[in-house]
Amino acid sequence: MTEQSTTASTDPASSGATAPAGSERPVRVNAWNGWDPLRHVIVGRAEGTVVQAPEHAVRRDYPDDGFPLGTHGPMPADMVAEADQQLDDFSEMLRRRGIRVDRPTPVDFTQRVSTPEWEHDSMFGCMPPRDLLLTVGNEVLEATMSYRSRWFEYLCYRPLLQELFDADDRMRWEAAPKPRLTDASYRTGFWDTYNELPTEVQLARVRDYDLVLTEAEPLFDAADVARFGKDLFVQLSFVTNRSGYDWLRRHFPDHRVHAVTSTNTHPLHIDATWVPLRPGLVLHCGERLADAELMEFFKLNDWEIVEAVQPASWDHPPKLSFCSPWLAGNMLNLDENTLCVEEKEVRLAEQLSSYGFEIVPVPFRAVGPFGGGLHCATVDIERDGSLQDYFPRRYGRF
Repeated sequence: MTEQSTTASTDPASSGATAPAGSERPVRVNAWNGWDPLRHVIVGRAEGTVVQAPEHAVRRDYPDDGFPLGTHGPMPADMVAEADQQLDDFSEMLRRRGIRVDRPTPVDFTQRVSTPEWEHDSMFGCMPPRDLLLTVGNEVLEATMSYRSRWFEYLCYRPLLQELFDADDRMRWEAAPKPRLTDASYRTGFWDTYNELPTEVQLARVRDYDLVLTEAEPLFDAADVARFGKDLFVQLSFVTNRSGYDWLRRHFPDHRVHAVTSTNTHPLHIDATWVPLRPGLVLHCGERLADAELMEFFKLNDWEIVEAVQPASWDHPPKLSFCSPWLAGNMLNLDENTLCVEEKEVRLAEQLSSYGFEIVPVPFRAVGPFGGGLHCATVDIERDGSLQDYFPRRYGRF
């Protein structure tokens, strides 16, 4: 498909790649789960992020914050500055721990974008790289993305991916089929009525996967995939359809790829709902219970399922944020004993400390309105470790 109306620079020199001073560790793509020791990571940027123009897949409506439904434009400069400072400080903390940190290259996200089949009035940003990129073993996979405003977001990461490809001759660089995103991919008008439906009706539609995306083509966000070694759990959501799950199942034939749902009226990314902590321990959001078969499957394989405490710091949602309070559970493992947790989530930190984790408190609340928490803001490129099977026993459909 011809790409039109983009002015992105993809000069590798502008990628912002950085490494610890004096580091000679060779670049290697290798990550099978979310808890092995972290050696190399991508951290996003808030720079240039916009409140995107309305589209079939998503609508932003912030009348009290200057962006009522139908409007779009750059995020306020003071919010951008604060978020980028927290992202920079987080990156520097990781470097001090000997972890290589790369950063994406922002483009002009305010520009109109188009393909031969549609036009859209804005892009979005490049803070949450987890949405786009999935590392499985020595492969980095670019997800489809289902928002027209995010169709060209891959351009922000191409300089880095090219560098990884040049540096590691074992790396597999893959991209899922670029979607057409015509009107046929959406239930147009979905957002006109969905939020007014009774909760039980919304939950039924989630269970039946009767949501905003149709099955016209495979669609998925990488952040809807939870990696547990040989098993990959793919959440069906507002951005991931059954066809997207099926594409992933076929693409990873040596893995067991499972489609999952939860009691969540607004499913969007699995990494604050079903959070792997280390072998044998998973955290889940008590307001989004997994289905009974998934719970039994984990218990049969000797996994302890811990219900997260209520979020402590989100009594008043940040301005222009589309994330839920359960972003508190969006954490980054540095290894199976060390967790980065947003600094204000003291109750969660105490809960996890009781399981023997060292907690690294990270100021990160200003980043939320730009697309997520510590997990959303990162993509692990290298972790020590190899492919392991953590689920030797089968149960039900799993």
